[in-house]
Amino acid sequence: METSQASGGKCSCACHKMIGLFVAAIGLVFLLGALDVVSARFVGILWPFLVLLAGIQIVFRNKCKCCTAT
Repeated sequence: METSQASGGKCSCACHKMIGLFVAAIGLVFLLGALDVVSARFVGILWPFLVLLAGIQIVFRNKCKCCTAT
């Protein structure tokens, strides 16, 4: 399998950007809740789910097979 190393030795594959995306999604959920775009119940259900997904991503981040970055 080919490595996706960018210049500088940093990996550029999408699996290493997931934590940032989860943080942005959590912030968006709270913003939409504060603006009353979505209900408080929806926010109350969705944000723990996104935190759980971010935690799972952190646990498995060293299992990346697409590159040698850790």
